[in-house]
Amino acid sequence: MLYSMVEIQRAALMPWRVVVNLQRNWLANPLNPIAATPFGRNLSAASDLFEAMTRRYEKPQWRIDATIVNGINVPVTQQVVWSSPWCSLVRFKRDDGAMHQARGANWVEPRVLIAAPLSGHFATLLRGTVQAFMQDHDVYITDWHDARDVPIADGRFDLDDYIEHIRTMLGVIGPKAHVVAVCQPGPPVLAAIALMAEDNDPALPATMAFMGSPIDARCSPTVTNKLAEDKPFTWFESKMIQTVPPIFPGAFRRVYPGFVQLTSFMSMNLTRHVDAHRDFFNHLVAGDGDETEKHREFYDEYLSVLDLSEEFYLDTIKKVFQEYHLPRGILRVKGRLVKPELINTVALMTIEGENDDISGIGQTQAAHDICTGIPADMHYDYVQEGVGHYGVFNGRRFKSEIYPRQKQFIRTYFDAKHERQFLAGS
Repeated sequence: MLYSMVEIQRAALMPWRVVVNLQRNWLANPLNPIAATPFGRNLSAASDLFEAMTRRYEKPQWRIDATIVNGINVPVTQQVVWSSPWCSLVRFKRDDGAMHQARGANWVEPRVLIAAPLSGHFATLLRGTVQAFMQDHDVYITDWHDARDVPIADGRFDLDDYIEHIRTMLGVIGPKAHVVAVCQPGPPVLAAIALMAEDNDPALPATMAFMGSPIDARCSPTVTNKLAEDKPFTWFESKMIQTVPPIFPGAFRRVYPGFVQLTSFMSMNLTRHVDAHRDFFNHLVAGDGDETEKHREFYDEYLSVLDLSEEFYLDTIKKVFQEYHLPRGILRVKGRLVKPELINTVALMTIEGENDDISGIGQTQAAHDICTGIPADMHYDYVQEGVGHYGVFNGRRFKSEIYPRQKQFIRTYFDAKHERQFLAGS
């Protein structure tokens, strides 16, 4: 019912949006004598703010067309190398000719899978992460699809399916790749690699890195963790799940809507978001194009959200945030027990932010405690001072302090000879 009410409200606002957009165009006309007056500037700013706050934010574009390698501009194209109804495996393919010029004729670099979170925002939230890794790596990313756009005929998607997706995509990328799991994917990525290790899977990666991930949500619980602990599982079933309206391809699918997730995120820092929009209005009035563009760029991404399937969301609540299956050693995937202690050839790195209010200190580090089969000299842990959750994988401190450490970690376990043999045979 809530989902339908939200869509009815959007439809009711459409005539107002048409009027406001006409008003914006009228006020933007340089021949309009009112446009340059204080009244005109305030009216124009109010129109822009209304438009921004009532828009449907669709999935953003990647906007990654090139990267710089050794001072050479290298064109980049996005290639979907594998897909299912639920996810696309996207490769950021760098131009071979430009890479030869930048790295030499025999260049070869590590293949990296960035496991993007399936927790509300689209994978494009990791644009900055991709841009950093792309300078020195052959980058792939899990681009999860919006559940509202997946027809109900395509079936269910739960946590077990997520884990199987990760394993399948690692098989597509090939052996001795390097996995970087950002936030939510931590537990399912670790589970997938544990199953691969037990099976001696030839596609087993060389390294795995977890960034701000709830491997063990019992450690340093945050507001998010406490909500999951305080509410009974039946509350999440009855309050958080909605039915997709008929206007979408996934009509009648039961989902955890992205707009509910977004409301939760924004309520955690409501004052900050209110202040940001007030500043946006003032910058519009003052004609400060740089600041208004920064605001638009951030919120165009932040307000773009996707729906999660009912099965995946409830599985995650129960197994990750309420019953802690992975750290307790009771996680099963399609009936099969996950055994992280059997991982013994994959190097492990954990990264946390000192001020992370989503995944508290220790939640990611817990991976070291359960991966007891990995030799001691293959464990790496890093806590970045002065950053919160998003600063772990994006922003100035990520680029200058975190990414260089990840790059070095991957290079330590990168086998260039194997990589050339793999590429020659593929």
